[in-house]
Amino acid sequence: MPSVQGFYLTLASPQFFVLVMACLTLLVSLFTRKKYSLWTYGLSQVTLLGAIALTVHWYDMPSALLFHGQMVSDKVSGILTIFICVMTFLVLLYSQDYLKQHKMPQGDYHALTLFSTLGMMVLVSSYSLISLYVGLELFTLPLYALIALRQDHPMFSEAAMKYFVMGALASGILLYGFSMIYGVTQSVELASIETAVSHLSDSQNYVVIYGLIFILAGVAFKLGAVPFHMWVPDVYEGSPNTVTLMIATGPKIAAFGLVARLLVEALPDTHMAWQHGLILIAVLSIALGNIVAIVQSNIKRMLAYSSIAHMGYMLLGLIAGTTNGYSAAMFYILVYSIMSLAAFGLVSMLSRDGIDIQNISDLKGLNARNPWLAFMMLVVMFSMAGVPPLAGFMAKIAVLEAVISVGQVWLAVFALLFAIVGAYYYLRVVKVMYFDEPHKNTNIELPALDMRIAMTVNGLSVLVLGIFPAVLMGLCRSAF
Repeated sequence: MPSVQGFYLTLASPQFFVLVMACLTLLVSLFTRKKYSLWTYGLSQVTLLGAIALTVHWYDMPSALLFHGQMVSDKVSGILTIFICVMTFLVLLYSQDYLKQHKMPQGDYHALTLFSTLGMMVLVSSYSLISLYVGLELFTLPLYALIALRQDHPMFSEAAMKYFVMGALASGILLYGFSMIYGVTQSVELASIETAVSHLSDSQNYVVIYGLIFILAGVAFKLGAVPFHMWVPDVYEGSPNTVTLMIATGPKIAAFGLVARLLVEALPDTHMAWQHGLILIAVLSIALGNIVAIVQSNIKRMLAYSSIAHMGYMLLGLIAGTTNGYSAAMFYILVYSIMSLAAFGLVSMLSRDGIDIQNISDLKGLNARNPWLAFMMLVVMFSMAGVPPLAGFMAKIAVLEAVISVGQVWLAVFALLFAIVGAYYYLRVVKVMYFDEPHKNTNIELPALDMRIAMTVNGLSVLVLGIFPAVLMGLCRSAF
């Protein structure tokens, strides 16, 4: 992969553009405050559309290293960047009414969201341990502030503090693992680390494995996988609905980028070591996530434990250690983000007139009150449960095929059995919406037209990707 400068620095133009526009949005927020809150919203959406356009424009360029090997422009970074920006665009769109009705500072919310998005873009384009860590911190620090942005209840500040403390601990653990790798390989560039690891002695390999343990711990935290999952349900429940929507989408894609860069590109020669670690994490995540989600009455905690299980399924593709496995894992994380965006987006839309949707029972009789919202939620719940022909079904099939192809049949059977167990709590939401009597026999006010169109496209994309998965799967395969 060539290292290029000059004209090819424009390959990093999406990141530069988001950086400049995020600073501009912050300044506009500072001087306009609440009077012109639509200005910061408009600037944020233009920023994200511009970043998508720039990324698409440079997508077909040959892979190249930038900034003396610190960054990379390739298909993996291109696909993940596009999806991160699309997710964030829809997050801001779904958040409009929630921000207004709960009187959250919109300018600060938009600026912090852009800085977090910039961190995610940097992370998935990083090609050294230093830039990976910088991107990781840049996207997580604004999230801590976003959680505490709504100050009308101490629960939000408590969730922000929990996330901050646990996030700082996980970052320290990950950084310690990085130091072990650097100490042995004498390099921070991923390509140089890969070459150095392949020529190490047995005693030096033990140090790499030691560092790998800490890296897996840090990565599992960022994914929200067992046994480093303890922050997920508390942060999901304790955050404002619109911030939970943000945490559950783009950051999951960015965390996948972190895993792919570290394990697939920097440490492929230690595959047998990290495969066993990921098997343990995946098995625990699938089992605990699905079992504990059954007893949850809070919808955000239920979806939080659901996300833990989904991260376990995604890891199955990485465990396979093949090109098909890596592409299946990418396909899974992208599909999960689309489903999660729709689920939490619907929860945010329903949180109107100063009322937050918190419990599953709050959805009682939703079909009688608003059939359109109920149908969108039904499609998403069925997809998360893995019901054909929806996208969630195809994503599960892809990762199960990947582990079966490398002889891990027991792992596929285990995952399939717990997928059946997990279907219960998704179907319970559908049952509450369609068969229980509503608390109030009043219709729910429809959101704005742009939000309805976006949610319809979001919900139907889950169906379309299930029937025609070849396009997205083809993109994922081309990346690896």
